[in-house]
Parts: sequence; C-alpha cells; structure tokens
Amino acid sequence: MNTADLRIALFSGNYNYVRDGANQALNRLVGFLLRQGADVRVYAPTVARPAFEPTGQLIGVRAFAIPGRPEYRFPFSISGRARRDLAAFKPNVVHVSSPDPVGHQAVSWARRQNLPVLASVHTRFETYLRYYNMAWGEPVVEAILRRFYRRCDALVAPSESMAQLLREQRMNYDVSIWSRGVDHEIFNPGRRDLEWRRSHGIEDHEVVIGFLGRLVMEKGLDVFSDTVDELRRRNVPHKVLVIGQGPAREWFEERLPGGAFVGFQAGSDLGRAVASLDVLFNPSVTETFGNVTLEAMACGIPVVAAAATGSQSLVDDRVSGRLIPPGASHQFAEALKNYAEDAALRRAHGEAGVARAREFSWDSINQAVADTYLRLIRQKTRG
Repeated sequence: MNTADLRIALFSGNYNYVRDGANQALNRLVGFLLRQGADVRVYAPTVARPAFEPTGQLIGVRAFAIPGRPEYRFPFSISGRARRDLAAFKPNVVHVSSPDPVGHQAVSWARRQNLPVLASVHTRFETYLRYYNMAWGEPVVEAILRRFYRRCDALVAPSESMAQLLREQRMNYDVSIWSRGVDHEIFNPGRRDLEWRRSHGIEDHEVVIGFLGRLVMEKGLDVFSDTVDELRRRNVPHKVLVIGQGPAREWFEERLPGGAFVGFQAGSDLGRAVASLDVLFNPSVTETFGNVTLEAMACGIPVVAAAATGSQSLVDDRVSGRLIPPGASHQFAEALKNYAEDAALRRAHGEAGVARAREFSWDSINQAVADTYLRLIRQKTRG
C-alpha cells in the first residue's frame, strides 16, 4: 500500500469558516494528499460565508454558534446525510482534528468498523480556561481530553515540545510529529517595505514591535499590553504594530493607544507586514506549534516568545530570539528593550531565524502524516 491507496475521512471542528493556522494546515494537508492520488472526504461545520473556499470535498455536520463567540461553531452531531456519505465513501483511516462531540462520534464509528484513528493536536484547549478566570477547570478538561486521545491509535503534534507534553499528560504514547512549513516566496526578508510602514505612521528609524495573530484573549493580549506598558515606563522608544483581526480588537486598541492596527492580512500582503516588523512578540501559551513565530523567522525578524509548547521547538534562545517564562511581563520587557536598542543584535538573531526556517518544507512535512496513516493501517491489519 502507498499514499495513492489511502481513503481518509477527516473530521474537523473548523475547516474553513474561520481562518487560522490550524485549519489552513489541514487544507494544505488535504491538497497534498489529493495531489498524491489519495481520496479524502472532509466532515466539518459549514456556514453561508466561510473565510475561504475548502480544499477537497466538504460534507456538513450539525453545529451551532458558540454563545459569546458566534464566529465559531460547536459540532454536536454527525447528520444522517453525513453518515450515509461516510458509509458509501468506505475510508481505510479516520483522522480527527478536534476533541468535540462529532470527533468522539467519529472515533466510535471507526472503532466499530475496526479502522485506525489518527488524531492531530492543534491547540492546547486546557489552557483556554485561564484566560476566562476559570483555571480551576483545567484538570477536568485535561481528563476529558485524555479520554478522547487515548481512544485513538496515535496522535500527531506540531512540535517535539508539544509531543513530549502529551506523553507527560498521558494522552497517548504513540505521538509523532506533524510540523508546519512556511512559504518562502511569501515570507522572506525581501518583503520588507518602508513605504508601507510610513503609510501607517511609522518612521524609518523607529523600532516596531509586532503582534501577529487572531485578536482573542487566549493569544496573550493581556500580557502583550502589560509588557508594552512596562516599556513605556522604562522610556524605551518603540512603535507597536498589530496584524490580525478578532473579537478582542476594540479591547486591544484601548490598551495600546497609538498602536498601528492594520487588520487581517493574507498572502503577499501578510509577508510584507511581517517583514516590516523589527521584532515579533508572541506571549501566547496556547499554540502547539506557532506558525506566526516561524513566519517571522523566515522574514529575518527576531522573536520574543513565551517559553511554551511550539515556540520552544522553533526559537533558539539568545540565537534567533528570546524565550521568556509565560506571563513574565518584566522579563519580556527587558528582552524587547535589548532588541529595541541594539540593531546589530536584531540583525544577527534575524539571520539565524532565516537559517532555521529553511528547514521547514511543506511536502516533506505532509508526507510524514501520510506515512503515519499507512503505518496505522498496517498495524491494524496485523492485529
């Protein structure tokens, strides 16, 4: 058996209705598999106006808008139509990418059919509660996740640091790496555009500290703004530039007066925006990989990040950036101050980031997932 013989049923809680790193990685994976001759069917919530067109054939599942976060859908049931389509499709492997009720139902269906199940881990759901003053609930969420992931035959995680955490949490012991790649045509130092910076009120000599990502509290917006407050108290000259959109934008704008908010950017526009930063500040602890970190590194931008899953596997501390204990605003401020005041340091660490980013190729990364499918099928066939 080879990749062209695969018939994959992919279940996703968010395949294309909101644009984020996880669902873009899934769409890229499906595109790769289809080019290799595999058959793929995607089962996920659908909306009238998705963020982008889906790659491959998408079959809707029952879902409702999440209260307070209506841009997200909560998948709660595999519809009769989807079940009939699934039975007719006759997959030889099932891939689940979200531990929601539909994911649980997909795992149960696969086990009844004696099919192997691969789960991909895209975010640290258990950490979300701490951003809504509910950190006491993390052990409960962890237990729910453990039950889900241990019913799967194997997991893939975007980084070795995340894979090791999953093993330590006893989620599963068969955990391999499905990393992330970067498009070097879009993300490279040559995309830097001083005229674009000027159009957003930034002078050529000013050092720009950037945020890149969806504007939601679980991305560490509070830590980012607290750190900027500390830089102001220390009289460190800088400008803040925020790339992204989301429900917390108004809150973030109030916390960062004078910041340049350029909204959602995509494709070459995103590459230009990232390359036009001077340092990326990523305080989030929820990422399992950190696409934004890799994109900044590919553009020659040093990264100051929380020493958490994802960034720990990308940033070489004091070589291509700084890794700081999560939430340590004073230490984040010190690291950013050093970059703001030392152009040679920014240049040296940026060049090291470019070299590291060259190691990430999408085709080889996605082939690793196909190889895992094939391994699980062989293991299931042998009993």
